[in-house]
Amino acid sequence: MTLQQLKERLIAYEELMRLNMVGGLLLLWPQMWALWLASKGSPDPVWIAIFAIGAILMHSAGCIANDYADRKFDIRVARTKSRPLVSGTVSVPEAFILMALCCLVCFLLILPRLTPLFMAFTAIALVVAFSYPFAKRFFPLPQVWLGFAFGLGIPMAWVAETGQTSMETWILVVANIFWVLAYDTEYAMTDRPDDLKIGIHTSAITFGRHDVLAVMCSYGISFALIAWVGLDAGLGAVFLASLIIAFLFAGHHYTLIRNRESEGCMKAFSQNNWVGMTIFAGIALDYLLQGHMLF
Repeated sequence: MTLQQLKERLIAYEELMRLNMVGGLLLLWPQMWALWLASKGSPDPVWIAIFAIGAILMHSAGCIANDYADRKFDIRVARTKSRPLVSGTVSVPEAFILMALCCLVCFLLILPRLTPLFMAFTAIALVVAFSYPFAKRFFPLPQVWLGFAFGLGIPMAWVAETGQTSMETWILVVANIFWVLAYDTEYAMTDRPDDLKIGIHTSAITFGRHDVLAVMCSYGISFALIAWVGLDAGLGAVFLASLIIAFLFAGHHYTLIRNRESEGCMKAFSQNNWVGMTIFAGIALDYLLQGHMLF
């Protein structure tokens, strides 16, 4: 294999694993919220590293599973017809090896600190995540399924820091489900014409002409629930300011998606990385200013 061929192969792997997209960060931010809230602003630095690496790798594993399950659909969608498994630049055996390696590294990371409860949530998260591609075949709101899959990192983070979950844990999970419903509906709006032709379900299709309203309501519910958890945890002005900024992002997203143009919807989806990061910054900085020592 020449150097150029190796470079092309690595680029194809990167595309398959979505290392060049924001999805891994959208999985990461709620886990960071949970680590800081569960630890009252003083998370274990080892757990921070484990969840940061794990979020990126498990997102990649989920994307590979999704592309394998959807490979016969993706070829009929303009945006996805050039994906590595569809175009043949990556073979199915190669894809499975990459997915297995991602899962193996994550398992090795948590193995020294594994507890029965953490393992239980890990197993549930794997089942939900790898079943998500098939939810689009029968479930009218697969984005809710995805939100639950992404949200299971929250109780895992809580268990990592405290050994148990709490009511706040599950409120934050519900908040994350509504956040995912908002941003993944924006994402689904870009493919709606093709998805209607091939007959798969998405929230953008289910909501129909009320899609923009559904997105904005989902943002509102999510941010309200996050505010509830943060205020109950004793967070103050800095945290609330971060939520106001998040609301401003959502308001800007309305201007991007109201005409339902693909470019604007995709831009709104991508900007949710900044939403998650802003909320995390508000949580972390508020704790820091209250005198909670990081680490």
